[in-house]
Amino acid sequence: MPSFFKKPKPKKMNEKPINSNEDQELPEFLDMDLEKNISAIKQKTGNSSDVVIRMVKISQDPEIRAAIVYIEGIVDNKSINDFLMDSIMNHIDLKERIDYYEKIADILADKIIPIGNVKQLRNWDELLLSLMSGDTIILINGTNTGLSASTKGGERRSILEPGTQIAVRGSRESFTESIGTNTAMVRRIIKNPNLWVEPMKMGTVTNTDVVMMYINGIAKEEIIDEVRKRLEKINIDSILESGYIEQMIEDQTFTTFPTLYHSERPDMVAGNLLEGRVAIFVDGTPFVLVAPALFIQFFQSAEDYYVRFDIASALRLLRILIFFISLIAPAAYVGATTFHQEMIPTSLLIAVAAQREAVPFPSLVEAIIMEVTFEILREAGIRMPKAIGSAISIVGALVIGQAAVQAGIVSPAMVIIVAITAIASFATPSYAIAISARLIRFIIMLSAATFGFYGIILSFIMLIVHLCGLRSFGVPYMAPFAPFIPTNTGDTIVRLPWWFLKDRPKLISKNIDRIGEDQKPAPPKKRGMVNIKFKEGRSE
Repeated sequence: MPSFFKKPKPKKMNEKPINSNEDQELPEFLDMDLEKNISAIKQKTGNSSDVVIRMVKISQDPEIRAAIVYIEGIVDNKSINDFLMDSIMNHIDLKERIDYYEKIADILADKIIPIGNVKQLRNWDELLLSLMSGDTIILINGTNTGLSASTKGGERRSILEPGTQIAVRGSRESFTESIGTNTAMVRRIIKNPNLWVEPMKMGTVTNTDVVMMYINGIAKEEIIDEVRKRLEKINIDSILESGYIEQMIEDQTFTTFPTLYHSERPDMVAGNLLEGRVAIFVDGTPFVLVAPALFIQFFQSAEDYYVRFDIASALRLLRILIFFISLIAPAAYVGATTFHQEMIPTSLLIAVAAQREAVPFPSLVEAIIMEVTFEILREAGIRMPKAIGSAISIVGALVIGQAAVQAGIVSPAMVIIVAITAIASFATPSYAIAISARLIRFIIMLSAATFGFYGIILSFIMLIVHLCGLRSFGVPYMAPFAPFIPTNTGDTIVRLPWWFLKDRPKLISKNIDRIGEDQKPAPPKKRGMVNIKFKEGRSE
């Protein structure tokens, strides 16, 4: 039977595209001829339309030709026009200072160009990387040295309020997608020369800027070296978000619990740096990684440290209770209605049995149907546009829940249990730990449907064993409970007063001294004496 479609000709293994840049490899160093250098840039960039090449004459001398090369959209055009071009083209005394072509680059870099951070480059790889990073390249005829001027700019998102870590009291600033802005925001908080920054490039194709930040003298050298070693080991073509790095450097892969903490709040990152942790900034994302991470750290909020300790402790205990509710609420209902009816009060048992009389499914199937339905509604509310996302999630939950109850598919009690579980997962401060509970919840439900409450207890034992076996850059995940460190338990499930928290975490910090002696507040005079003096002054 003849084919109506022509089969594509198989491509040979050694066949290259027609316009491939691999046909003509660039030399290692720049050429003395300006035209050859410009042709090489056009060839390497595919003659892209956003690569701007401006031919100029240095000091209005036709004998000294140069080219200014930059990429439109990622540079500051005002700096290029007002400072760079004006200084090069209109400098009157420049020709008199030049004796040889070899000195042109030195004179331009040292005396003429007013822009900071001017570097001399001779290697093609370094020059192209600088060009793609937003710098402006100056090529001069007669010399094989190019200049790179820092003119990074372009449109950036302004600093806004945090979208995921919202606090009632505290800073209203959040990180942006600019790595320079993010590191500067932390430096405004920690004004100390010991705040060290180590830049690096990652991604063989994207060449993404990555910065490792820590406080020298507080962070342990072992942790800093381990973070640096894991970052340098990464070999991947692209880094588009900090999640790429998180998955490449974490200690344990097969676990639902996050072993690195991420935040979009500068004050949270600064607080972790002051405890001895290391922050990892990635260009193009507002989320900063913090290592090492502990389990109890995911239940802490920024405002815990801005309010009184009793209020902060009560809220933190509430968050831990919420986490356990989101884990075991459906499983407890399944286990109680399937195996342990005697543990339910008689009046409540009669009400639940009456509700489930018309339900054709067992409790496990009922719970899975409702949990999956709520997960679908949750994802739909997140992915939909903001104007209609919340309306769809609320209306969908009400309509589907009411319709399911009237149709006899689920019982009203199960709708209440699943709704409480969904609200509890939203109340957890960290999204990373909340989504872990959403996944583990199904495993505990299966255990409860198989063994009842014994299965729930067995699941918790296995969960605790798993958590105690996790490490985050060598630091035990359940510290300071396992191993137990009494001096560091003041900022865990409760938050004691600031004057009591004298030591930093011992397993993370090199210098554990945080607060000086005699910091407990105590009024210098008794309140009775103040009242007497006030009455005497008033009587007069």
